Amino acid sequence: MRFHANERLVIFIDGPNLYSAARTLGFDIDYRRLLAEFSKPERGRLVRAFYYTALNEEQDYSPIRPLIDWLDYNGYTMVTKPIKEFTDAQGRRKIKGNMEIQIAVDVMEIAPHVDHIMLFSGDGDFRRLVESVQRQGKRVSVVSSVRTQPPMAADELRRQADQFIDLVDLSSLIMRDPSARPQGLPRQEPMYPEEDDDL
Repeated sequence: MRFHANERLVIFIDGPNLYSAARTLGFDIDYRRLLAEFSKPERGRLVRAFYYTALNEEQDYSPIRPLIDWLDYNGYTMVTKPIKEFTDAQGRRKIKGNMEIQIAVDVMEIAPHVDHIMLFSGDGDFRRLVESVQRQGKRVSVVSSVRTQPPMAADELRRQADQFIDLVDLSSLIMRDPSARPQGLPRQEPMYPEEDDDL
């Protein structure tokens, strides 16, 4: 991994995408360790760490709420939006809750103020966004995995990034120790529902 101590660094986490990649690889993310790892001086000066997820606001209790609250109180900037539910033409219940537009807008807004953007997502729809901020002279690292079947990182996104970091290579630094659950740290978020990206 290539980092420069003098760079201003910002992290963008696509919550459902990171959760799915880590789960497929067989581990849970320890968000305290993740933040600590990228706050180290040799990684640069961490300006902000954003975490994006959609919520079902119609439920009285959401199993992801404790995680969101914990992240919000422990150094992450939370960006949420309500999940949209609908029925498709075949009568199947579908859920829509991707955060691509929110991530893209925030990346474009903060890019002039930072040197290095870390995107925790393998979504190929971000390729054009990465290219755009690179034209502004920013470095972009993408964190996802190609060691899953199928690969979680889109090939076009991986190729566009200045640096691709496989989640497997970070796992020892950011995984939760399954035998020790620190006080106050919530359980790993539940599996996100399948989304329909065609809308």
